Amino acid sequence: MLVVELAFTPAPERLAARPAHRETLGRLHAEGKLFAAGPWEDDQGAMLLFAVGRAELEEILEADPYYRRTSGVEVRAIREWAPLVGV
Repeated sequence: MLVVELAFTPAPERLAARPAHRETLGRLHAEGKLFAAGPWEDDQGAMLLFAVGRAELEEILEADPYYRRTSGVEVRAIREWAPLVGV
């Protein structure tokens, strides 16, 4: 599994891109590619947990306008996660 950590800026472009982004998240979840996603309580960023390989994740990030530099969203980290229980 891959964990993606995002950081948000106050750019209005992020809010404009968010509906399409959330629709994409719903589709990815229905396809079994996204396990969970959501913002931090302080709305300064978010965490997404993907059940795909690194190459496919790169394609997903590239296709979603939410992750473009001009959107006000920064991908802070992509890390591999090896859960022991609960998944």
